[in-house]
Amino acid sequence: MFSLRKDDTFILRRNPLLGEVHFLLFFFLTLRPARYLSFSTRSAMATSSKILVSAPWLHENLKRVKVLDCSWYLPFLNRDPKEEFINGHIPGAQFFDIDGIKDETKHDLPHMLPSPQIFGASMDKFGITNDDHVVVYDTAGVGPSCRVFWTFRAMGHKQVSVLNGGMPAWGMHNYRTESDSPSVSPSHPSHQYTAHPIPELVCDYTQLVKNIGLLKSSAGAEGKQIVDARPNDRFTGKAPEFRPGLSSGHMPYALNVPFTDMTTPVDSKHPQVAVLKKPEEIRQIFASAGMEFYRPIITTCGSGITAAVLYVALLHAGIDEHSLALYDGSWAEYALNPHSEISKD
Repeated sequence: MFSLRKDDTFILRRNPLLGEVHFLLFFFLTLRPARYLSFSTRSAMATSSKILVSAPWLHENLKRVKVLDCSWYLPFLNRDPKEEFINGHIPGAQFFDIDGIKDETKHDLPHMLPSPQIFGASMDKFGITNDDHVVVYDTAGVGPSCRVFWTFRAMGHKQVSVLNGGMPAWGMHNYRTESDSPSVSPSHPSHQYTAHPIPELVCDYTQLVKNIGLLKSSAGAEGKQIVDARPNDRFTGKAPEFRPGLSSGHMPYALNVPFTDMTTPVDSKHPQVAVLKKPEEIRQIFASAGMEFYRPIITTCGSGITAAVLYVALLHAGIDEHSLALYDGSWAEYALNPHSEISKD
């Protein structure tokens, strides 16, 4: 009839003082709402729109989808993703400029979520309609494309998938690539893109601070869990941030799950091809960090890019998207505000 989720057993292990096991089993199996049922049920709901697609699948369906190269690099790497795109990309792909398609009013933040109007106008230039299935990829394997995946979802576009393994996976199969910029016909006025934003998937600074207050007042028991994707040394404050003058550290009661923990080489012969780990492995990593899957989650990182890797990984692991939000400004916005409380371990 009902089944315990793996994270429910995790809660039983972590809370031996809550009472007799029989009482807990009665509570979990009979009194908890339907949204706390088994992972298998929720996983089927969360993955119905193909969160991930493989390179062979994309190769077979290339003419049925719209493809976007969403590669992006940290500034100090001195790499030009647009130039690399022109030199070689998946046939028919167009380049989604994360630093260009953004909120133009946030001058001190690098790539905040664009307005529905800016996003819609960009889709019209790409020739993408509301009904198109969009596949996003990057040169990292599973990286910046997740940010664009989340952007589409935040704009109400459900038919979007991440190419698992990205451009390296495409190259692993020796599939054909193109060079130069593709010729694209903008959408006809009768098919203009209309965004339908879902604000619940986006967390802003005010909401985050309010949530931190709730976590603090309840010793972490109430409020949405905050999960930070940055490397542990930046999270603890032992290493500096990339952005000059920005303090490292973390938000009070935040958990740390580095985004690099979400991927693994596709096989021993292709260590350069990073793909998402299996759902059960991802759930175990989050559980080991102290996350409770029945509670809502806010993902964050340095500037909102790798937080989306956690976002996609959690969807892949079967977490209901209604339980997830991404803090758009992430650490770049939070630590820049002199009123923010910063913790260091």
